[in-house]
Amino acid sequence: MIDPKTLDDLAKKLADSVPAGIRELQQDLERNFHAVLQSTFNKLDLVTREEFEVQSALLARSRAKLDALQNQVEHLEQQLKEEQSSNL
Repeated sequence: MIDPKTLDDLAKKLADSVPAGIRELQQDLERNFHAVLQSTFNKLDLVTREEFEVQSALLARSRAKLDALQNQVEHLEQQLKEEQSSNL
């Protein structure tokens, strides 16, 4: 998920952007902005950068293994064709 400090900073920036006449409500606005932002980000089903990096590394390793297996199958198929043609 998103870093709570980032969410707090964003809520504070939004509250700070409110005109001076209603700044007395700033704490309430910060809490409300924080709740709305948290709810919105939760609905987005986001992952952390760390989770993304882990999954990217896992995908890269899986892709490398898949490529190696594909090359091995192609090599074995070629050997099989050569053996079949030499038996004819």
